[in-house]
Amino acid sequence: MKKIQFKVSVNAPASKVYNAMLGIDNKSTYEQWTAAFNATSTFDGTWDKGSKILFVGVDDKGERGGMVSRIIENILDRFVSIQHYGLVKGDKEITEGPEVEKWANGLENYTFEERSGTTLVTVDLDTTEDFVDYMNNAYPKALDKLKEICEK
Repeated sequence: MKKIQFKVSVNAPASKVYNAMLGIDNKSTYEQWTAAFNATSTFDGTWDKGSKILFVGVDDKGERGGMVSRIIENILDRFVSIQHYGLVKGDKEITEGPEVEKWANGLENYTFEERSGTTLVTVDLDTTEDFVDYMNNAYPKALDKLKEICEK
């Protein structure tokens, strides 16, 4: 696993950024910023600490796919830690085997630091070597979209 980090400064309070990033009041805000990864990105589940959550979308063949994850920590307006432990393929959740092993227990952490009404969002991400370029391309676009949503 390779650790990579992305940051964006948003001219909005942490509560607004947190809410939009996670789609707490309106799931569409989550779907808008994550469309940079897949136009059909969404989640099934809750952001409650300890809960299972699926990050899913539909590929170009119309097949549902994504990640099986759990919320390790969720501190309101401050920090969220997501642990990825499986893959979604169609209607199946795959939590073991060679495809999963390279991702197993990878973390995606969101930190929200507010100063004078501006929030610095830091994303710390574990990824496989073959996804580094993809993440380096897609994540900045996604965070720019989040910034745009929050600064409206």
